[in-house]
Amino acid sequence: MANPPALLGIPYDAGSSYMRGPSLAPPAIRRALASGASNTWSEGERDIASLDDAGDILLPDIGNPRAAIEEAARAVFESGRRPLSLGGDHSITYPLVRAAHERHAQLTIVHIDAHADLYDEFAGDRYSHACPFARIMEESLAVRLVQVGIRTLNGHQRGQVERFGVEVIDMRAFSRGERPVVSGDVYLSVDLDALDPSHAPGVSHWEPGGLTTRELITVVQTLGGRLVAADLVEYNPERDPSGFTAIVAAKIVKEIADRMLEDQ
Repeated sequence: MANPPALLGIPYDAGSSYMRGPSLAPPAIRRALASGASNTWSEGERDIASLDDAGDILLPDIGNPRAAIEEAARAVFESGRRPLSLGGDHSITYPLVRAAHERHAQLTIVHIDAHADLYDEFAGDRYSHACPFARIMEESLAVRLVQVGIRTLNGHQRGQVERFGVEVIDMRAFSRGERPVVSGDVYLSVDLDALDPSHAPGVSHWEPGGLTTRELITVVQTLGGRLVAADLVEYNPERDPSGFTAIVAAKIVKEIADRMLEDQ
């Protein structure tokens, strides 16, 4: 199989602005993927039980964690696989995209989220989970950034949208039927708080009025282009005592993996 997807766990949440917990997500999502409550088949009727797993990265106690994340993703690419990364908070997307851009210079990013994550800086931190797409667009790491499910834009971030030419399909537009139309090499970044909290309460930032699980899965399944890499971020096991959101996360991971396998 050419360039199969491979899970890559990134237990990092130091970029979180509200509460910690997403660093605990990768093993929780893996447990949900293996749970006997469901099976390992996607809706596209592919068994992902044999999905490659690159394990969880070891982050340095000192130094630059972003460099370690970027290098781990680069190693997956160099092994002939495509990273499907399990966060972790959304700050991890910036170094992951840096690694993807090395191999795919004409990258389109589809970003599914309640938040645009375009702050120039947040609480004094330019590498906060509220800022990754500002860093990505500043460095011209993507030729297009298409955001879906947004419902928290403020004046500053609206200015950033205009500055970087971001294409925003907010929840009002989504409700009117607008959908992302993309082609070429695509990086998919899914923040679980894109979902309405009734569908995924195990996240740090509850933002009512979001996507249903079915809507998000359909966006993944019908996405154009070739998925060269993807991430799923911001699952917080500390807010998920029942494990329900872990099952939702695992379901989305299966469908992303299925979509990546379509491109073989």
